[in-house]
Order: sequence, then C-alpha cells, then structure tokens
Amino acid sequence: MINRQLLHPESIVVIGGSNNVHKPGGAIVRNLIQGGYQGTLRIVNPKEDEIQGIKAFHDAKEIPPTELAILVVAAKYCPDYVDYLAAEKQVRAFIIISAGFGEETAEGAKREQHILDTCEKYGCALIGPNCIGMMNAWYHGVFTKPIPQLNAKGADFISGSGATAVFILESAVIKGLPFNSVWSIGNGKQIGIEDALQYMDENFDPERDSHIKLLYIENISDPDKLLYHAGSLIRKGCRIAAIKAGSSESGSRAASSHTGAIASSDSAVEALFRKAGIVRCFSREELTTVGCIFTLPALKGRNFAIVTHAGGPGVMLTDALSKGGLQVPHLTGPATEELKTKLFQGAAVSNPIDILATGTPEQLGIAIDYCEKRFDEIDAIFVIFGSPGLVQLYEAYDVLHKKILECRKPIFPILPSMNTAGPEVAEFLAKGHVNFSDEVTVANCLVRVMNTPKPAPAEITLFGVDVPKIRDIMSGLKESGYISPDLVRQIFSCAGIPMVPEMVSEQKEELLAFADRIGYPVVAKVVGPIHKSDVGGVTLNIRDAEHLAWEFDHKMKIEGAKGVMVQKMLRGTELFIGAKYEPRFGHVVLCGLGGIFVEVLKDVSSGLAPLSVSEAESMIHSLRGYKIIKGTRGQKGINEHKYMEIIVRLSTLLRFATEIKEMDINPLIADEKEVVAVDARIRIEK
Repeated sequence: MINRQLLHPESIVVIGGSNNVHKPGGAIVRNLIQGGYQGTLRIVNPKEDEIQGIKAFHDAKEIPPTELAILVVAAKYCPDYVDYLAAEKQVRAFIIISAGFGEETAEGAKREQHILDTCEKYGCALIGPNCIGMMNAWYHGVFTKPIPQLNAKGADFISGSGATAVFILESAVIKGLPFNSVWSIGNGKQIGIEDALQYMDENFDPERDSHIKLLYIENISDPDKLLYHAGSLIRKGCRIAAIKAGSSESGSRAASSHTGAIASSDSAVEALFRKAGIVRCFSREELTTVGCIFTLPALKGRNFAIVTHAGGPGVMLTDALSKGGLQVPHLTGPATEELKTKLFQGAAVSNPIDILATGTPEQLGIAIDYCEKRFDEIDAIFVIFGSPGLVQLYEAYDVLHKKILECRKPIFPILPSMNTAGPEVAEFLAKGHVNFSDEVTVANCLVRVMNTPKPAPAEITLFGVDVPKIRDIMSGLKESGYISPDLVRQIFSCAGIPMVPEMVSEQKEELLAFADRIGYPVVAKVVGPIHKSDVGGVTLNIRDAEHLAWEFDHKMKIEGAKGVMVQKMLRGTELFIGAKYEPRFGHVVLCGLGGIFVEVLKDVSSGLAPLSVSEAESMIHSLRGYKIIKGTRGQKGINEHKYMEIIVRLSTLLRFATEIKEMDINPLIADEKEVVAVDARIRIEK
C-alpha cells in the first residue's frame, strides 16, 4: 500500500543515522537536511548524542510517535525495529535501506516476510528492503547522489535497482532532465513497480501531477497490472518509457517450431510495451534522452528542420532521422532565398540550414524564426550549436532560450560542447531547458518515440470468430502435442482464417484424384516429421500425375511419415504468423516475412493477444521488410488489410483456446487480393 505517511511524512526517524556522511546512515541525514525537509527529523544512534547538528536518541523507545521510519541498520535488527515502531510509535511507512534479505539467503527471506506481515497488520507502506530510498520535493530519503532538480513537472522515476537508479540519475542530471519523484523499490516486497504505477494512475491529477514516467524494470511480476495502469496513464495524457533488463535467457531454449526458436520472454516484453504504449529503451542514455524528449511539446508531424553551424553533425542527424522514417525536407522558394541574404556568404539554407562556424547569435535567431514562421512544412526544429573553444556562448544560448519560449514548434537543443562551454551549457540548463549532446542518439530515440503506438483498446475484436465451436474442438482433445492437419483446418475455419485447398491421405489414388479436381500445379508434403524441409519432405510445382505419384512413393519412405498432403500451388509473397504462450504474459503473436526468412532474418514483430486492427497494423509497419510487403521495384504489394485481419483473428482464437501453446502459419501466400494460409502447425497442452 502507498499512503500519505510515505509520500508526505510530517515526521521522519532515521534508525542508524550517523555523522559519517560516507556511510548510508550519515548520507541519508545529510540529504534530508540539505533537501530542506520541513517536518520533524529524528535520529536514533546509541553511540552519538548529536548527529549533524540534530539531537540524537539513544534508543527507539525514547522517540515520540513518528510517521516514517528509514532503517539503515543490519538486516537482523530490522524485523524487531519494524515490530516495535509500528506497534508502539504509530509508524505507518518504512523505507528499509539495509540489504541481506530475500535477495541473499533463505533466512533473509524469512526476515523479509516477517516485516511484510507486520506492515500488512498495521497498514504500513513498505519500500525495500535493499534499496537506495525514495525522494520527492518534500523529502530526500536517499543515501546517494546526485540529487536531481525536483519539481512537479519533472519525471516520476521508478527503479527496480538502486545502483542503476543512481547511474540513470547521473545521465539525467547532465541533460537537465528534472524529476518529480524517485522510487527505488529494491526487493519490492510490498510495493513493486506495478503498484507504484497503480497508485499514480488511480490518484492522477492532470493539473498537479507529473505527465512523465520513467521505469527501470528487472522483473515484471504482474504483466496485466502493468499493462492496465500504464495504458490508463498514457490515455490520461502521460508519456512512459521503460528499460526491461534481463529478457534474453529464453533464447537458448531448444524449440520445435519456428515460433519457438524466435519467441522469447523478450518478445513478450516487446509485445506488452507495444500494447500499453510504452516507449521501450535499452540503455540509460536512451531512457534519459527519451525522458528529455517527453519534456518538450508533443510533435504534430514528422518534418524537421536542422539549424547548425557545423556541417558534419547536421548530416549525421539527417541520416539518422531519415533511416528512422522521419523527414528532413528540402527547402526551396522565395523564403529560403530571402533567408540566405541574411546569413554570411557560403551559408546553406536547403536543410540542414548551415549558418557556418562564424555564424552569429543574431543569425541563429533569424534562422529559427524562418523555420517557425515562414517554412510551414516544418513541424519541429533541431538546433546544433557548440564552441571550438574560441568564443563564449552565453549570448547564443540566451537567444536559444528565448526562442524556445516563443516558438510553438518544438525546438531540440543539441549543445555538444560540454567541456569547452560547460558554464554556458549549465546556465542554459538552469533556465529549465534540457540538452541533447549527441545528435544521433536523440534522433534514434525520437524515432522510437514517434513509432510507439498508442495504447491498444481493451475490447476484443471478435470478427465473427466462432468461439463456441472452437471451445468444442478444444474440449474434445485428450492428449498434448501437435494436432492433425484436419483439426488445424477445422480450427482455422472457425476463426475465419482462409487455407489453401488440400488433402491428406495414405492412399495414392485419392491424392491423384484430388489433384485432378483442383488442377495442377500442386505441392506435396510429407505428414509426420516436424521439420519437413529438413528431410526432403516438400516438393513444389508438381505439374502432372506421373510426377505426383513418384513423389508420393518417395515421401512415404521418409522416417516417421504418416501420409502425404497435396495442396494447390499458389504464388505470391510468403508471410509468417506465429504464436507462443509465455507464462504470466499470455500468447505472444509474431508476424513477418515467411519461408526460410523467418529464422534466417528473424525480422519479426510481436504483439500480445488479443490484438486490435491498429496493433496488427503497427506490427506489420515496424518490420524491416515492410517495403517488400508494401511493394517495391515494380512488384505489387500484398493486401495488408487481409494480413492484419488474419493476425487479429488468430489472436482472438488464442484468447479462447488457451490450450494452444505454440502455433506456426508458415507460409501464408499473399498477393494484392488474397492472403491464404498454406502450412500450419498447432501444439497444445492439456
């Protein structure tokens, strides 16, 4: 539980506070004092009479009733302190800095559980154990540095790791990113990342609260709660970015299908973040850069102007934006010619706008004004302005400061001279701005922000899927394993997923007659072995009965053969859809180019079932091979709407057929009119 005593305590006691600011107990007292805590601060230390100018109590029994206790003593003493303080001193919130609990030993886990039981009994909030603490504008209950700028419009930062939180704060402070609160949850015995998000969601005040949430996650204990409250906050106007560390351990698992070989817990995280609308980051620099982007006005388009006095960074920024699908449009016409007359000879105005190394602060302001007022196609402005060490930049950065306040178009300041212009950059940041010191990093992060979809709707799109019939089929299955092709067809028929005409038989004559009915050419596939291609079990483009008869005889001799499947031969772009059940997350649905490219290129996109049409569209558009799907070099594109519809139908099927643990549709054959499933496998667990 999260209560007022944790967030805004009128009194705090530090158990284990000291005069040694190089130890956690002393550092917490120092940070509380320097942070200007306005409540009553008490300290318990049996060996000291005064701690950093504050009278110390020798025993917890001596203190008056207190609202929040911060424990910085050995783990073995913590349970007794919690018992006593909760029962006798009306403490209703605890921050336990100490390590040595469930993260280390079984005995430590028992202590941790004892503390939780006591907190639950008395209605106490618990942060930790094994954390750096918590801070907000009211109090700085951490033992670490740096202490960032704290204000109501800054970011709420929740971290599952104390040390990582410190390093993320280090990265943020030099960029000027402000914070509203910092939560280091440690072991998260009572309050985890999902619980903090839930509190922020359920108590959200758009006028008072921060609209930026940054997360560092090591374990997602409740994906549904994270999905629900993150999505809810984003719908209320918040923006959320997160790192999920430790998501690749499943990659080494042996798997029996294409989906199993590709899908992992990381796919589940990717799918969860996509569904919630969370911007996924992979490093501290990315997280704090995205946080800085969130502080700027939201972008209304994808066209950018670059104002610079250094050609190389402007080119690198243009390349990075263009690779990510954002535009740096070529500027022409009377306004550009007019701008050129106001700059030094040799300046470029076609975009990037290069005012040259000798460009003045006044010319910087003029270039920004033209982007703001004269170039209507421009949606936002990057400004790259550093120093070769020959001049001071106070005047230039003051111009930039004023333009950021005046302009309605967002301005992204890239001030790279952190060494030669350190004081000037610091003064600029002190005025409430952020700084992106590297142009490629901010471009890559901006692409990620722009390409993150909005939270998916909670409603399930049934699309006419016959749920009762699917349940009848699932209920009738008695054994785990791969189901027969005939049952696959039945299930797909219930879901409205079109399949190529086919027949499976052990009788050659039946298959020859079927081929005559549907017309040649046909495909023959062995039934039985899982990886058909690996054993020579697939033959394409069979054009007559004699060839088909020979292929039948050959395939029935393959070890494990139970029959032969004959299908109508289709031509088009090969696509792939797969699904895999991940514990706690549910079904992860994958899509991409099909055939051998699934495993060779691993260009797949993931979503969490059930999916909406907009989610399916986002998945398809995020593929590196999307240009092939769209159509390129004279080749017609596929029917994207049909592909999206099949993805959505499959995800709905999975929602009502939880027995399915793994599924491949590989390939689907697609052209500009139809998308048809050619080969599919379904593995169930009863």
